[in-house]
Amino acid sequence: MNRVLLIDDEALAREVLRHYLANYHDFEIVEECANGFDAVKAIQKHKPDLIFLDIQMPRINGFETLELIEHKPAVIFTTAYDEYALKAFELQALDYLLKPFSEERFAIAIQKYLQGKNGFSEEVKLEALLQSAGKHIEEARRVVVKDGSRIQILPVDEISHLEAYDDYVKVFHKDNLYLKKNTLSYYEQSLNPKEFLRVHRSFMLNLNFLHRLENLDKHNVLAHLKNGMKIPVSRNGYVKLKEVLGL
Repeated sequence: MNRVLLIDDEALAREVLRHYLANYHDFEIVEECANGFDAVKAIQKHKPDLIFLDIQMPRINGFETLELIEHKPAVIFTTAYDEYALKAFELQALDYLLKPFSEERFAIAIQKYLQGKNGFSEEVKLEALLQSAGKHIEEARRVVVKDGSRIQILPVDEISHLEAYDDYVKVFHKDNLYLKKNTLSYYEQSLNPKEFLRVHRSFMLNLNFLHRLENLDKHNVLAHLKNGMKIPVSRNGYVKLKEVLGL
């Protein structure tokens, strides 16, 4: 039995999926969710094999939902999102259904899922998908993290810096530290370069938080932040900082 989760803020869209899935007796709908917050909890609870996921949803979107989950199901997008934007990740996504879609098109997506069950692991597919999808406007202005059982939306202008930490990134927000399973390279590509600069192999700095630079010696520079924290700046990072700051 294939355990399925439906995630869409439109009740009619979920009804269409439910109607189409009724023809597949080896697929069981374990839950339906109208937003990403509930979806994260439902995925953790049911560990579905397959999710049908809308991209544009209130509060957190489909990509942000995927970033927050630990269990990695197969993903079929069901979205009205612009077809051209989907080109960036269609090779990594299992499939996407552009609304409104027919029952025949739905059947093709199901067949792709069944054929792909013996391919790459879903974790590998999702990591590739998230890395290639890029950021959308709302995501470039925020970082969504899990804090225990809670989901927090952090405005990027309140984040002082980011630090690489094994397979995670430490996100420093006000007086709090959050771990995000991602890479600094991802944020280097997605955050506004006029605000965030990679000043070291392991650190990205929000330039609005820079208080002063301290030259420790000819090879080592320390950035003092307005919140009292200090981070190292590499030689290459120092060159980039001087260029950005006009020094």
